[in-house]
Amino acid sequence: MDGYPSGSLDHNVPLLVVSGLGTNANKPLIDDPELRERGILVRSELPPIDTREAKVILRSIQDADASSLPWKPRDSTKKYRFRIRTIGREFLLPPRRAKLPDGLETPSSSLVLHSPFSPLSPGSTLYPDGLIDSGWLHKHQDLIPSVCLCFYSLTSDPTLATLHDNQLKTDINAVKNAIAQSGYKSRLAVVILSDQSPGSMIQFQERLENIRRSTGLDPKSSLFVLPTRRTVAELEMAVESVLSAVFDLALDYYRDLGRHARKKRSRGIAPQPTVPPTSGTSHTLSLQGWNVRYDFKGGVFAEFRQEMDVAWRSYEQAYEALLGADVLETIPAWNPRFNDARLLADILAIRALKCLLLSGQSTAAVRRWQAHSDRISDIVDRKGRGTQNYGWKAWQARWCTVMANLIEKVDFPELKPSTLSLFRPPEKSLSAERLQPWELLHHSGYWYRMAASHLLDRRKLAQSMPDEDRKVPDGSAQAGLSRKAYTYDTYMCPEPHEEYPLEGSGVNHAQLIFDHLSLARAEFQKRRQRRISVELALDSCKELERMGRWQQLVELLTPLWRDMSFRSEGWWDITEAVSWTLRKAATQCSQTGLIVALDWELMNRGFSRRPGWHYDISKSLEGLDVTQPPAINLDDEHLTSFVSADFVFKSPEGKAGQTSPAQLSLVSNAFSDAVPITLRSLRVHVEGGLREIHLKHEKSHSTNHSATNLDVLVVALKEVEAGGNTNVEDNSDGEHRYGSSALLEATLDLTLFPGQTRVFQFDIPLREPGEAKATSVQLFLQSETFSLAYTMKPHRTDAPSLWYAESTSRRRLMRSDPQNIRILPRPPKMQIKAPGMVKQYYTNEAIQLKVDVMNEEENDAKMTIDVVLRGDGAPSYRVGILKEGSQPLEAQGSAPHSIQVGTICPSESASILTTLEPVDGPTTLELTVKVSYFLVSDPATPVIQEASYTLNVVSAFEASYDLQPRIHPDWPSLFNAENIQDLSDDDDTIAVRPRGLAQRWSLITRYASFANEEVVVSNLGLEIISTEGNVTCTVSKLEGLPAEGQILGPKTIEEGQFDLAAQKWSLDDRSPATADLAFIIEWRRAGAPESVVNVTTLPLPRFYVTVNEPRVLAAVSYSSLSTSPNSSSSSSPSQLLFLDITIENPSSHFLTFGLSMEPSDEFAFSGSKTTTINVLPIARRSVTYRLLPLIKGTWIRPTLVVRDKYFQKILKIIPTEGMKSDKEGVLVWVPPDEESEEASEESSVVE
Repeated sequence: MDGYPSGSLDHNVPLLVVSGLGTNANKPLIDDPELRERGILVRSELPPIDTREAKVILRSIQDADASSLPWKPRDSTKKYRFRIRTIGREFLLPPRRAKLPDGLETPSSSLVLHSPFSPLSPGSTLYPDGLIDSGWLHKHQDLIPSVCLCFYSLTSDPTLATLHDNQLKTDINAVKNAIAQSGYKSRLAVVILSDQSPGSMIQFQERLENIRRSTGLDPKSSLFVLPTRRTVAELEMAVESVLSAVFDLALDYYRDLGRHARKKRSRGIAPQPTVPPTSGTSHTLSLQGWNVRYDFKGGVFAEFRQEMDVAWRSYEQAYEALLGADVLETIPAWNPRFNDARLLADILAIRALKCLLLSGQSTAAVRRWQAHSDRISDIVDRKGRGTQNYGWKAWQARWCTVMANLIEKVDFPELKPSTLSLFRPPEKSLSAERLQPWELLHHSGYWYRMAASHLLDRRKLAQSMPDEDRKVPDGSAQAGLSRKAYTYDTYMCPEPHEEYPLEGSGVNHAQLIFDHLSLARAEFQKRRQRRISVELALDSCKELERMGRWQQLVELLTPLWRDMSFRSEGWWDITEAVSWTLRKAATQCSQTGLIVALDWELMNRGFSRRPGWHYDISKSLEGLDVTQPPAINLDDEHLTSFVSADFVFKSPEGKAGQTSPAQLSLVSNAFSDAVPITLRSLRVHVEGGLREIHLKHEKSHSTNHSATNLDVLVVALKEVEAGGNTNVEDNSDGEHRYGSSALLEATLDLTLFPGQTRVFQFDIPLREPGEAKATSVQLFLQSETFSLAYTMKPHRTDAPSLWYAESTSRRRLMRSDPQNIRILPRPPKMQIKAPGMVKQYYTNEAIQLKVDVMNEEENDAKMTIDVVLRGDGAPSYRVGILKEGSQPLEAQGSAPHSIQVGTICPSESASILTTLEPVDGPTTLELTVKVSYFLVSDPATPVIQEASYTLNVVSAFEASYDLQPRIHPDWPSLFNAENIQDLSDDDDTIAVRPRGLAQRWSLITRYASFANEEVVVSNLGLEIISTEGNVTCTVSKLEGLPAEGQILGPKTIEEGQFDLAAQKWSLDDRSPATADLAFIIEWRRAGAPESVVNVTTLPLPRFYVTVNEPRVLAAVSYSSLSTSPNSSSSSSPSQLLFLDITIENPSSHFLTFGLSMEPSDEFAFSGSKTTTINVLPIARRSVTYRLLPLIKGTWIRPTLVVRDKYFQKILKIIPTEGMKSDKEGVLVWVPPDEESEEASEESSVVE
């Protein structure tokens, strides 16, 4: 919208003048010297306010300026919109009446003066028949404020209050009267600032009321009191409320102006000018013209009030009246007023479009835009110079640009780039209609592109003008000037001699087109419309080429050329046009790398041949000043080369150490008359277990490769070091077993003729097993002015891969990926054995495993052995080499389980010994032995042989335990003076002995061997791991093992007994105590040497070793009765049994027990049949019964009952050694008579 008068298309918002804040000098509102000379001064005599709070208020008001905000009145979060101008204490209003022109004779009657902006004033540019111009808009938008907002301060000093208040009232009334006397209806609003807080303002109410009455201001809309002792946020909120109230005043101001304009229109008469026109046939503005003027004013005032629907109706009414039969149709085309009317029609249409867009009627706005274009086209064809000239195309381009600018200013959320929407959906009222695509509101890039197309037509029509019309007119060329005036439309565009002169530059059409194309391309790119963005970029490059801006063309076109999708889609004509244009620009900018890349692509015969072009890649940089030959790197990702490559394997798989046939084919698609290319070298890059292939050029004189289109050559490759020509086979130090620095090399003629296919056949040695493939082919070309490296991936086309024979025959490879090969592992010939391995290993036993590796290869091998132990709870282990007559040599270095064995001759073997630390629990381990080796004759091919062994580790023993009570020989007494110990600090050397309760136990262990072979148990033991309860324990073994150990067979059960004595440290501590014990077995395998001792520790469950409850213990002893003299000598003596019942009371209570012995047929007893025993605290008592058994060789059951007298609870009698118990009670063993036993044995033999 740049071509239209300034301010004619601005978004109208109320003008607010802020006075009294700050001391900075401001630019005056009136710039015209004549208007400023006769302007009306409005001045305040009080000084401006320059406090910190005043600056905060001023900044908050300036931030509310809506001059540059998007046109979103309905979407705005604020209720007001102002164009804000800040001044000091005075400002000028334009004069209300225009002055009479100079030299005018004194009239006989008084003249009626009008506004300086009215067509009725002789000094106006509109006099006498003009409609309206931007001066009137400038007056209401920039010169006459709707509201004058004045700031004053209220003193809080009571001695100066009266004087200051009087000055304040006088100044406010003076400003108010000055505005009223100016004839304008601007409103006055006053803000009184106080340095108090809002809560303390009640003391100033009387003074404020006096000021209000004296000034006649309304406290709700025009008089505001603003306490400033508050936070910045609160001040900003207060300013917001003031501006909201002032905005209502501004709306009333423009509402009054709108009523005044409608009132003047309703008079129905055309006002007379101050001085009637006297020049020629001049006439005054007609009534219909005045109606257009009044309707336009009504629309502008409605727009000031943000009433867009009212403004749209006023603009449409003015538009229809302007283009009707009574206004524009009456103006001849040669009259300058005709173009003024067209300009006003454009402004009305644009303002109507703005109202439609702001109200959300986007489709109606597009239709309105098209309707104006069609109507103006009809008027220009009928009354003007027609539409087939550069002026009309210039207007069409401007009209499209106006629509784009309106869309950008309105800023629809639906058209934001983030939404990727191409157009805005139609309004709901039109959703049922069948709309055309061009009736929808597209984003601004669509309109910029349309403007660029009109600018192209403008340039074409301008360049078609005859030379006589392009000459600069002179005084004698009146006829030619008259003809040009009636031929070319110069509305808002230059004359023909300025548009496209014979001499000079004229209008820079290329720059105009380029600017619009750039704006359009930016919008399309934001919405990811890549194809049309590329098209616009190509059109922009054409304009840059016209302007000779080569560097900018290169920067714009190079990314497009590199990433252009037209190649893959087959648009070769577009690719060719871009390439030749870019090459021309690159030559001008000396872009050597880009020139070579373009020439490399343009040699492809898929493009059209350019006459006179050399098609020699070595001459690409001819004519350029190249001081140092550049190194250029290209690839097939960004250009299409005339050379294509393919690399295929004949077989889909092969074995490591062997070779596989492969072919590399190079195809030239250059023009037939192109110069052959000679490669300096060629590389084939690979992945996996392959070597990189390096072919070097050597000119051949024996064969002419250009004689045939197909040349198949078998190439012998040799393996060399990457940094030199040393044969890898000569190096057998073992550093190349993974082959990181070797490559395959050959020397041959690498000349490629146009249209020729050269095939190189190799036998590729396969190295490491796995997937392998050729990843890229790299061509190296050397010329005098540059060096080129071109990288391409094999087989990028859709054509199938071919295998060429030495003749002209070829066959298609039907595999999906002939560039890949699967390398199978080379069959290893290393035999791995573990001769000493057994089925089972046992816990707590050190495991040694010997592994023998035998070389069954036909050549010497250099090997490394890796040992890995896996499993749950795998122990640490050591690996060493076994050599004759020496200890195992353990592995050293960073890999402790990796052994460098060295060179092993054929049929020889190497042994290693793996030692595992003892395992605590049963588990299953997996021992993996990995032999990595390579033959000395082929060090580049690694071979791997693996063997895994499962080690089952089981527990060698299992045991069961039984803790039986025994009678302790010692029982502590509270009345024993020996228990008293001196615990003084003088003698620290006296050992403190336990003096508390003592109880004795017998631990019987039954252990069984779960080994599958005999083991020798050398020792048994019982270990006290820990105790709880302040107790000390001692252990003694009752029975020992033989000195040579006890042989224990598989699943054999043996028994061991231990005596356990526990005693508390103090008699005061009678709480129960526990002990954690462990059963220890020292053993070895039957065939192991005696020095080998394996220790198996079996933890026992926790036992109570002292209890605080009473217990009854039974013990038995035996005695023989001597025979009487009267008895027969042959009769054996009678056996007498002593049954001791011991009651222990470890508690602190006095207990009473009742004992009763029932008679039995099995024995006779001597003792109390029924008795009562009193047991003191921490004491024990015993009762002895003498039993005479009546039977022998069997168990007898004494029927003895022990009852607690207090609780009436029967206590269980616990047997000790030599006794046992069941549910009925204790049992005592009666030994058999020896003679009766012998008699019974003899009788059994006879029978």
